[in-house]
Amino acid sequence: MNYLGRHILIELFECSHEKLKNRDFIEKVLKEAAAHANATVVSENFYNFDVHGISGVLLIKESHITIHTWPEYGYAAIDLFTCGKETKPWLAFDFLKEEFEAKRDIVLELKRGLEVKP
Repeated sequence: MNYLGRHILIELFECSHEKLKNRDFIEKVLKEAAAHANATVVSENFYNFDVHGISGVLLIKESHITIHTWPEYGYAAIDLFTCGKETKPWLAFDFLKEEFEAKRDIVLELKRGLEVKP
């Protein structure tokens, strides 16, 4: 079946609390995940919340990667939306799960653009 992109919705549980609140680490790891997915980073934006957590986005030529962390719960929500046949978002997922030391995950993949007629 043809589709335009893959959108992988990731929930990581029981992650390293320290890593989930470390903005430098998160920026570095998301950029490395983009490289694992064979994606090209175009721009980035990250925000630290006053008490807990970080939200961030990488705009990639192939779409986007986002993260929202709740260090107090050991939880991260990540979206990997990639277009094109050359991207490998599942390699990025494997890398992110390992880097955040997640003990558990829930992942859903959606095919995007199924109804588009070439």
